Amino acid sequence: MRTRVKICGITRRQDAEFSVEMGADALGLVFYEPSPRAVTIAQAQEIVAGLPPFITIVALFVNAEPEDVIACLTALPIGILQFHGDESAEYCEQFNHP
Repeated sequence: MRTRVKICGITRRQDAEFSVEMGADALGLVFYEPSPRAVTIAQAQEIVAGLPPFITIVALFVNAEPEDVIACLTALPIGILQFHGDESAEYCEQFNHP
């Protein structure tokens, strides 16, 4: 069995590239404004542009409005959604995304 590694809180393209070079399987992008590691969709687009195809992009949210999650899913190649607030199972399932 292989251990998969996710590096979360990526805010710069060079950190994404370095993480991939070091063997990360997934990169986490924080879409929670109060976090010092938060990024906008535009910043995230710059970070993930041209990354290798088998790197999973994880979008992290905390009690986000559904339209904010949908905007992220529409604009970015998100592989996994990660929720860290008070989201219910029904809330999470509405996006039909792992």
